[in-house]
Amino acid sequence: MKSAVLVIDVQSGLFDGSPRPYEADEVVQRINSITSKARAAGVPVIFIQSEHPGFLEYATDLWQLQSELTVQDGDIKIRKTMANAFLQTVLEATLKSMGADNLIICGYSTEFCMDSTLRYASALGYRIQLIADAHTTHDKAHLSAKQIREHHNITLAKSPAVSAVLSTAFHVEGY
Repeated sequence: MKSAVLVIDVQSGLFDGSPRPYEADEVVQRINSITSKARAAGVPVIFIQSEHPGFLEYATDLWQLQSELTVQDGDIKIRKTMANAFLQTVLEATLKSMGADNLIICGYSTEFCMDSTLRYASALGYRIQLIADAHTTHDKAHLSAKQIREHHNITLAKSPAVSAVLSTAFHVEGY
């Protein structure tokens, strides 16, 4: 089984404004830990960056990856314009070219971009490890960001293809 890490939408415009996402600094630190372990094991790291006219405009300061995120020269960057990182992007072709069949997913917008990407990946037949404490969102009127993350960790892991794993329990061995 070959793995790839997907880091979704951890961008300045989403993480550095006010209010910040739930556990923003901790989530970035956990992502850095996951990507460091992955790189050490030869697992590719893919950063996916969302772009939207009027907000996350391509190549603007807000579009850039969050400054505390550790990015290395060998990492892959993919642009997207839809919530689902597979739609109208090169993500699936990139994963196929590397033979990846196991995805390690973390990032931003638990209930939107993370959810839609993960569900689509599952439908495509990928095995998925959702890093349960390395994804986040903002509070909403009906639920706190913490509740949204907890809900998605439980419901998404009901799929036989998905497991929710804490960053401290994550191991790359065997992938």
